[in-house]
Amino acid sequence: MFDGTGDPKVHLRTYCDKLVGVGRDERIRMKMFMRSLTGDALSWYISQNPNKWVNWVSMALNFMDRFRFNTENALDVFYIQNLKKKPTEIFCKYATRWRSEAAKVRPALEEEQMNKFFVRAQDP
Repeated sequence: MFDGTGDPKVHLRTYCDKLVGVGRDERIRMKMFMRSLTGDALSWYISQNPNKWVNWVSMALNFMDRFRFNTENALDVFYIQNLKKKPTEIFCKYATRWRSEAAKVRPALEEEQMNKFFVRAQDP
């Protein structure tokens, strides 16, 4: 499910991989795309005039254009250094969230760098 956050290109690739049995029938691919969206992404999709999409490629390009900012505004090292555990968050959930956010940092961090930043983030 794509909620408007994350990489739209990754979502499209995953979506197409799941529909491998559909073959080249663009109409089915386009109709079922809505079922892979939630939140802001679903609201965006519903607000579109479906007649403007003449084929799967035009719809996918429009989707990419709308959510491109997710990849253009990549997180940096300063963001990850300041990512702290929420008072109500258990450590395991925080560690998972931190790791997920760290994976979005550009340029990508090496594993050793990630470990150092994570340990430093634990210091009060």
